[in-house]
Amino acid sequence: MSKPFSLMIQGTHSDAGKSVITTAFCRIFAQDGHRTAPFKSQNMALNSYVTVDGKEIGRAQGVQAEASGVEATTDMNPILIKPSRENDAQIVVHGKPFQNMNAFDYRKSFYEMGRGLIKGSLAALYEQYDCVVIEGAGSPAEVNLNDREIVNMSVARMADAPVILVGDIEKGGVFASLVGTLQLLEEKDRERIIGVIINKFRGDLSLLKSGLDWFEEYSGKPVLGVIPYLPGLNIEAEDSVVLQRYRTQRDETKGLDIAVIQYPRISNFTDIDPFFAEDDCSVRFVTTAGQLGQPDLIILPGSKNTIEDLLFLKETGLFERIQKSEAKIVGICGGYQMLGVSVSDPEAVETPHETEAGLCLLPIETVMAIEKTTVRSQGTATFNGKEFDIEGYEIHMGRSSSTERSPFMETGHGLTDGAKSKDERIIGTYFHGLFHNDEFRSTLLNSIRKVKQQEEQTEIIRYNDLKEESFDTLADHVRKHVDLAAIYKEMERYSERRMPV
Repeated sequence: MSKPFSLMIQGTHSDAGKSVITTAFCRIFAQDGHRTAPFKSQNMALNSYVTVDGKEIGRAQGVQAEASGVEATTDMNPILIKPSRENDAQIVVHGKPFQNMNAFDYRKSFYEMGRGLIKGSLAALYEQYDCVVIEGAGSPAEVNLNDREIVNMSVARMADAPVILVGDIEKGGVFASLVGTLQLLEEKDRERIIGVIINKFRGDLSLLKSGLDWFEEYSGKPVLGVIPYLPGLNIEAEDSVVLQRYRTQRDETKGLDIAVIQYPRISNFTDIDPFFAEDDCSVRFVTTAGQLGQPDLIILPGSKNTIEDLLFLKETGLFERIQKSEAKIVGICGGYQMLGVSVSDPEAVETPHETEAGLCLLPIETVMAIEKTTVRSQGTATFNGKEFDIEGYEIHMGRSSSTERSPFMETGHGLTDGAKSKDERIIGTYFHGLFHNDEFRSTLLNSIRKVKQQEEQTEIIRYNDLKEESFDTLADHVRKHVDLAAIYKEMERYSERRMPV
């Protein structure tokens, strides 16, 4: 194709599978030799990704860049909305905090600025890449919002991109949701949809054929693919909407019980994904004291509002249960802050609650700062008598200081990160991605197995290798079940007619 080409993936509703389908096409086009970039104009997510230059974007676009085999940049997600309180969110523009705004003010005053940012990023991506795979958000048929939306059909028009509409058959009513979405679109936007994909199908495809034939005749749109449900992918989830799928009860067939505390403003919970690849680990998400039980490992993940999530622990009784637990405990970012003596927010950066007592399990005190830290980090951690080279990333507003010399990591030039108890039962760090460091994760789990008198595992699971394999598995799966030739044909048609953004 002589000009850069693009494809936009929209869905009939949130969690239809847009992010996964977008990731699949990013990998497919990269496999086919095209320099490919993902794009999402505006992402509302608490799972973040730090670019190589220390900027913050939605984690889904970072993962899609990995699937494309390119470095993520803020042009791939110029606007990130990070909810912090009810009807209040931090607006991140090109990777840096811009302003805290409520939904009404954002919609009213940010619209024109947002359009300018989006046009600029699209132009930059078209300049640098052969192909741009664009992801929408929610549904394009939100008729109450469409006059000022900057993430679905308005972006498709800016990019002059063909659109595939994705419906999730797993939730039921897929034909109704596809037809309803199409009928609620303006005619010019309906024409831009080149076809639909039915996602997460289970069962005998022959039983669906009459419905597919009816849909194509009724809507005039081709079914470009029916994608069977594909379990077991080691690809990170878009956001906390997927947490409802995770188990809350222990899998008794597995030797190790890992409890992840799910507070209301949980962020970057993908930190725990590598444990799902460990055959003997039962990972469950806990929201009440009664669910906690007696796990072997408690993980306190990141939080977008540490003090209010700390209050949640106290209100639910989890605070006292965690304090009294004999489990190994690891806190990351906001979870690390909660493990300390106190968390203060004198400038009301996240909350009007000025100071709150922490779990007092580590000798640290945290003060929220106006300036956010976003950086990829490296350090050397000492644990279980061994040293580990750790890579991760930091996204936090707070600064933590220790009343004792008990760091978890040396980060160079006399600087340290985190803290740990003398017996190493309790560990805290600002490093997201800690458990993606395979040697450390393996040693941590073996230390628990040893205490439980279980057999230690000598084979180390290489999680990043599994992720790369999952990208290929997903791409091969989608390639097999969609009409890729028809999709390429439509992308080329739109590419030849496109005017500069």
